[in-house]
Amino acid sequence: MLRADELTVVHHDDTESRFVDVRYTLTREGLWLITAAGGERHFPPHEVLTTHARRRAA
Repeated sequence: MLRADELTVVHHDDTESRFVDVRYTLTREGLWLITAAGGERHFPPHEVLTTHARRRAA
């Protein structure tokens, strides 16, 4: 899984979901997220238009 300090998910209806400190995987089955608190989210592939991930410099 990839890690992002900030992840923005742009949906097909032009709405956005923003997450902080997540691990994620984007596959043909959709977007899978695990938050720092251990919560899991899944977005089906027909809902995700694009993602923008940011990592802070070490």
